[in-house]
Amino acid sequence: MGKPLFYEILEKPATSCIIGICSGIWFYIQKKNIGYQHVGLSYETAIEGHHWRVITSAFSHISVLHLVFNMSALWSLGVIEQLDHLGLGVANYLHYTLVLVVVSGLLVLGMYHFLIQRFKIEYFRRVTAVGYSCVVFGWMTILSVKQPSSKLDLFGFLSLPISFAPFESLIFTSIIVPQASFLGHLSGIIVGYAIAWGLIHGMTNYWAVSMLGWIAVVFIFSLKHSGAYDFSFLEIESVTDPSLPSVRFIGNGRTLQMNTVPVEGIQIV
Repeated sequence: MGKPLFYEILEKPATSCIIGICSGIWFYIQKKNIGYQHVGLSYETAIEGHHWRVITSAFSHISVLHLVFNMSALWSLGVIEQLDHLGLGVANYLHYTLVLVVVSGLLVLGMYHFLIQRFKIEYFRRVTAVGYSCVVFGWMTILSVKQPSSKLDLFGFLSLPISFAPFESLIFTSIIVPQASFLGHLSGIIVGYAIAWGLIHGMTNYWAVSMLGWIAVVFIFSLKHSGAYDFSFLEIESVTDPSLPSVRFIGNGRTLQMNTVPVEGIQIV
């Protein structure tokens, strides 16, 4: 008999929280009847300034099957939180989850850009990606390098050797679920190898908090700029020099100005 669920949750606190967040977002999407096109990431919406979709697309799931598959795999990968001796553990799990969410999302957009510009495949201009699969595939890859003897349990009855799990799952999902994003899963695998091989390293609490702060700033301002959400207390307006931005908080009479030196070829949006 396995451990009671309560004790497993205590052993996987970060994984449990992420599963709770994804499940809560799925419930909200279903309750509000929100479509994938409202939260998903596509090349077309990205070039229109919807940069916030890099985050919302990762944590949103439209179908319950999609949610269950990703969360089942993530729960099995929660063993990473106990592998401090391999340079993982809870802190690094949170640090590199943040990296996987952002970098894999940007890599997907880079792949779309290459296929559209180089091969003129316009299909990738409008295709929309949604789901936590990038991060799941990334952690599968990291665990396959760090602890190749592990096994990945799916749905409580399907067990895969972790050393082959990333590419087995990539092929399996592409066959079973034709709508699955091959490039999205592949981007997670690529970023996972980059982390496991030390090409992306050095994340500390300081850098993680700094990165999270910049993500929050970009998230809020891209929401405002794209018109997806109206932050009535926040306006971006020009000052004496139109190349310099000003942030005004309405209602309290305070104005915060950010003075910067104009850089040739750089546009501040």
